Amino acid sequence: MKKIQKWMGLALSAVIAVTALAGCSQQQKMSGTVTTDGSTSMENVIGALGEAFQNENSGVTFTYNPTGSGSGIQAVQEGRCDIGLSSRNLKDEETTAGLTATVLALDGIAVIVHPDNPVSDLDVETIAKLYTGEIANWKDVGGNDATVVLIGREAGSGTRDGFESITGTAEQCQYRQELTSTGDVVTAVSQNPDAIGYASLASVADSVKALSVGGVAPSEETVKDGSYPIQRPFVLVTKTDAPLSEVAQAFFDFATSADAAPLIAKAGAVAAN
Repeated sequence: MKKIQKWMGLALSAVIAVTALAGCSQQQKMSGTVTTDGSTSMENVIGALGEAFQNENSGVTFTYNPTGSGSGIQAVQEGRCDIGLSSRNLKDEETTAGLTATVLALDGIAVIVHPDNPVSDLDVETIAKLYTGEIANWKDVGGNDATVVLIGREAGSGTRDGFESITGTAEQCQYRQELTSTGDVVTAVSQNPDAIGYASLASVADSVKALSVGGVAPSEETVKDGSYPIQRPFVLVTKTDAPLSEVAQAFFDFATSADAAPLIAKAGAVAAN
């Protein structure tokens, strides 16, 4: 009886070993490159997801090209990347052109000022009046007697599109500077005590102060429950009728799974799933 039990134990060990080897073999077959292009606001989120995916698949190379939402959408449409990254929803003409949007996460757009600015709260209407030039001096909103310096993003930016859509200021903003990345906006505001800007909540640093909007501070919780009014989606853009490569599809499935939610949260956004 003991010999039979010993034989069964050895057989079971062999089966487990073969299964493990088969799993390793399958994992080793996952190789190739996943290319992403687009929103600079999604840098923290997509970077965290790409790193985690590479760590689980040693044969995979993951790349991210931070060109802005409009450029990322164009890149996937032209076949220059696997997955486009957009911090705004697709427009009707982009969907009609054969693109599909999948919401990966939600992100608050923080309105930021220099830490020395005494203003700590503004409502959406007042923010709009600042950006359109109707209010031009900080003293009119409880700040110092100084001209408001308006910092924003370049045309085609998903962050700009989201901010202007929500505040109703499209094509009306009187920007002093239009910068090409979220990081540049944060830096510019941090260096000017009279500046105001907007940036992805995930990118806000200690060098600036995020204002509450209508009494609601931007945070993961207030974005998730919808109480923070200035928020937009982080979107994965793919071609509607063109399947992804095996490795790109594997990354897409991972990024949109519940397993990715803690990574997205740690990067400062709220996972859609």
